[in-house]
Amino acid sequence: MLGTYRQIFAAPGSAAFSAAGFVARVPIAMVGIGIVTMLSELRGDYALAGALAAVFALTYAFITPVVSRAVDRYGQSRVLPVASGISATSIAAMLLCVRFGTPDWVLFVWAVPAGCMPTIGAMVRARWTELYRGTPLLRTAFAFEAVVDELCFIAGPVVSVGLSVTVFPEAGPLAGLVLLVVGTLALVAQRGTEPPVHAATHDGRPSVVRTPAVWILVAVMVSMGTIFGVIDVGAIAFTRSHDAPASATVVLALFAAGSAVAGIVFGAIRVSASLRKQLMVAVLAVAVLTVPLLLAGSIPALAVAYAVAGMTVAPIMIVTTGLVEQIVPAAALTEGITWIVTGLGVGVAVGSALAGRMIDEFGTTAGYAVAAVAALLASMVTPWLFVKQSASTERPSSTR
Repeated sequence: MLGTYRQIFAAPGSAAFSAAGFVARVPIAMVGIGIVTMLSELRGDYALAGALAAVFALTYAFITPVVSRAVDRYGQSRVLPVASGISATSIAAMLLCVRFGTPDWVLFVWAVPAGCMPTIGAMVRARWTELYRGTPLLRTAFAFEAVVDELCFIAGPVVSVGLSVTVFPEAGPLAGLVLLVVGTLALVAQRGTEPPVHAATHDGRPSVVRTPAVWILVAVMVSMGTIFGVIDVGAIAFTRSHDAPASATVVLALFAAGSAVAGIVFGAIRVSASLRKQLMVAVLAVAVLTVPLLLAGSIPALAVAYAVAGMTVAPIMIVTTGLVEQIVPAAALTEGITWIVTGLGVGVAVGSALAGRMIDEFGTTAGYAVAAVAALLASMVTPWLFVKQSASTERPSSTR
């Protein structure tokens, strides 16, 4: 298994751009939670903190496809420094406004351009695709990046919250800002592995999100994001109701660890079934594995349920990314991958809001019921991939 992953780093520059991508993508897991921690530490205002974090998350979800479309047309080295610069400047301005006590509406003004933060994971996956398109190693590379994503969302919140609590309240988002700038500059400096620009192919081309199959994948990702939102809120509510709120971090870490382990194994094996069939099976597995969340009666039982449910996450992300590479034109790959991330972001916001409301009204089991319904909807949507195949855009893929 280790030998399989060692092969993907045989290409010159691959380890360097992957490492730079890790540094540059950690901030997306740090800034939102950092905003909540910062404002709760300074003002004790969770309503404002949650609203501001939600605005940042939603603007990120809707702005980043525009950034990625520009990357496909003009190149990473031209677009990423500008987008990251706008995001970093806006975050810095927000932190200064918090420190000097400006009116709350000013914070929301700055939260919007802060959403220009690029989807670095899509940029790194585009580089892997240029290296290994048409080879089995592309699947392994996508699997590796899925594990890196999990590591970001394990380490990022811990570092951000720890800095804001122990150093000074703005330290978490500030660290995210610094990592964004440093990581982006390190990534764009590596011109040898940058995907080529296909500017001419974008003239008059509509967004890839208009492709029916992409819409279906986005809908599946919205459902998955809804589950993630429920997972976060549910862990906090469940452990607090059992008088052990600190154990929420352990429960959530087990969910991410389960995903990371499954991603490592899944990426190292070869599956003969088509990507569409793989996705349908994986989504059905999610629907089945959300049921134990409804039945858990203790924190240890919940921890086991989280670890098992997490094992479906990375395989779904690996297969979905492979489907995007198969469906969209090569010149629009970055935009296509970014729409998947957008679907996840929207789903997380929806899941967090719905779960919070259901938990307040009916208890934690009702919150987890939101995840079960989302999984059921995803399993109902996925079969449409077999109907909405686009013969004009679909290409053979090595990740089958």
